[in-house]
Amino acid sequence: MRELLLGYGTFAMYYVIIINTIYLAIILFSFTKMSGILKGIRYSKHESLSDSNHIPPISILVPAFNEELTIIENVRSLLALHYPKHEVIVVNDGSSDKTVDVLVEEFNLQYFNPSSVEEKVETENIRGLYYNPAYPNLIVADKENGGKADSLNAGINLSNYPLISSIDADSLLEKDALIRMARKYMENPEETVGIGGNVRIANGCRIENGVVKDVKLPRKLLPMLQTVEYMKAFIGGRIGWSKINGLIIVSGAFGLFRKDYVVEVGGYRGGYPGEDMNIIIKLHRHMLENKLPYKIEFVPDAVCWTQAPDTFKILGSQRKRWGRGNLKNMIDEGIYMFMRPKYKVMGLLTVPYNIIFETLSPIFRITGLLALIGYTALSMTGWEILLAFTLLNIAYGTLLGLGSLLMEEMAFQRFPKVSDFFKLLGYTVLMFFGYRQLGILWRFLGQIDYFRKNNSWGTMVRTSWNAEQK
Repeated sequence: MRELLLGYGTFAMYYVIIINTIYLAIILFSFTKMSGILKGIRYSKHESLSDSNHIPPISILVPAFNEELTIIENVRSLLALHYPKHEVIVVNDGSSDKTVDVLVEEFNLQYFNPSSVEEKVETENIRGLYYNPAYPNLIVADKENGGKADSLNAGINLSNYPLISSIDADSLLEKDALIRMARKYMENPEETVGIGGNVRIANGCRIENGVVKDVKLPRKLLPMLQTVEYMKAFIGGRIGWSKINGLIIVSGAFGLFRKDYVVEVGGYRGGYPGEDMNIIIKLHRHMLENKLPYKIEFVPDAVCWTQAPDTFKILGSQRKRWGRGNLKNMIDEGIYMFMRPKYKVMGLLTVPYNIIFETLSPIFRITGLLALIGYTALSMTGWEILLAFTLLNIAYGTLLGLGSLLMEEMAFQRFPKVSDFFKLLGYTVLMFFGYRQLGILWRFLGQIDYFRKNNSWGTMVRTSWNAEQK
């Protein structure tokens, strides 16, 4: 038993060290790409594109389920975008609240029969369409409940333009966000099949008419910890993965895609969470199997603001859902590409990394910690060893978080106050004292839910943007 505990505990220690080393390599990739991003931001001509006739039109798809508290601000922000030609398609997914009613009242919408909708991908029945000529680029669809993926597919069927952008109903886009995404697409329209935007936490910010007017850090603990977490994931991670064309996910909160390829791969996968990861994996696989040149990009200066959960119950539901979706995607799609050279970076690096160091991470971390505790409890080593390893892990994680924070300050300076920088740095350290461990536990419980066939969306409660600022 002692030898088993020692062996497994040693394996767990090396496993964590390898994970952190890979994180460091990804951040270094991000740093190498940051100079080009800075030049692009500094010399960007995206402002001139807002009146250009050559910029491609975009259909913005907004899946909505029980979003009456946030949907008006969301739609206002989308209608106010600096973009020459776009349409906003809100798809109500059988909400039990007044999502449709508040939209009809706010924009004076009228009912239309949906019988003429062309079905490019199969969806649940659309009960009605709502439209007002005074808002010619706004369409509201009311459909039977089928889930977020089904709503996105319904939006695809209703869309009129070759590019589609998926936006969460509790999110707000900056006015130039779509222009920045389109500029990246126009650099290589033949090969760019998907682009991810940068998602930031809006809790604590001042919102007026769907626009973030004053950027501030959240006042509550959990949104503040998520601010640091998102910064590390998007700035420290996705920039690096996009450099090697190895992005495995474009956040469902804000992404841009070529509609023809999304339709070719069968649209979004329904039935369980993780549709944003699934569509990216399917696009990678489709392009590689057909030997088509392609890129899936990330644009860190195209910003989407989202409302972060501020209670443990809601956050736990979200993270368990993410864990369940990740496992399902690896079993259904990822394992097929695992270590197969024909899938290039995805098969040899991205998918193996995700399976070994993301999907299996909660299992190895929890059991490894238990083995180390058992090994120490049997007096096989001193508590000092366990403490030293824990402190080393915290120091390593803090260093990686600091790297993301420095890139954020170099490129974007969203938080100009010196006190904000030190607050972010403090929470970068604080997240390793309970929050990080809780996140690992939630992901593990989500994986258990998968095997129990628990496919519920979980608890999700929206807060009015106005209430958030009080």
